[in-house]
Amino acid sequence: MKIETVPATLNATDIYINIHCHQTGAKKSLEMINIATQDFDAAAAQNGFFSLGLHPWDLHRQDTETALSKISTASHHPKLLAIGECGLDKTIDAPLAVQTAAFFAQIKLAHQLGKPLIIHCVRAFNELIQIKKSSQNSKVAWIIHGFKGKPALAEQLLKHGFYLSFGAALMDPGSHAGAALRSIPLDRLFLETDAANVSIDAIYAAAAKMRGLDTATLRQQIMRNFKRVFLND
Repeated sequence: MKIETVPATLNATDIYINIHCHQTGAKKSLEMINIATQDFDAAAAQNGFFSLGLHPWDLHRQDTETALSKISTASHHPKLLAIGECGLDKTIDAPLAVQTAAFFAQIKLAHQLGKPLIIHCVRAFNELIQIKKSSQNSKVAWIIHGFKGKPALAEQLLKHGFYLSFGAALMDPGSHAGAALRSIPLDRLFLETDAANVSIDAIYAAAAKMRGLDTATLRQQIMRNFKRVFLND
């Protein structure tokens, strides 16, 4: 099913695609708000396009089976565009085996539904790559959100088919995010605000400058990426 996501009042070249945020309301932007499964209800889904998933931080708040049931129930909602955020995080108390089981379950569901995965990964990229290699039957896109790793890590992830989404780290001169952004193909790129107090147009401006592009060209490219990955266009 093709979902018409571009508001009729805006031209595609005017829109800032924001694939991961926790609040909406930016002007001239198409936003995908992240909703945790335990917080999902019909009213929340009406506020805009959304992703839905069981975050590794929330494994103590909701069991995997309940989360999967909520995602399945919402799977036909026309504004549900992705599964996640979900993934692995070695900085939290939840055992990695428990995180991995929940992640595998959401990978399987994303494959069944034909929805991309929005992935949270902290200090577990080797494990993530191994999971990706073991999930070669999954044809949906795997997108690392909030990427701020080194170019070498970006190259390794791209080699295994991941997409990378960059956010507020691009504004931090001490981050590796800028160097990684300069090194990746534009057709594997997304941008986001996540929960940062920074506008999506500021992130686009920073990214465009780093790539030597005008913002209109970058908006057009990310619109193409968005349609291909999220709308199968």
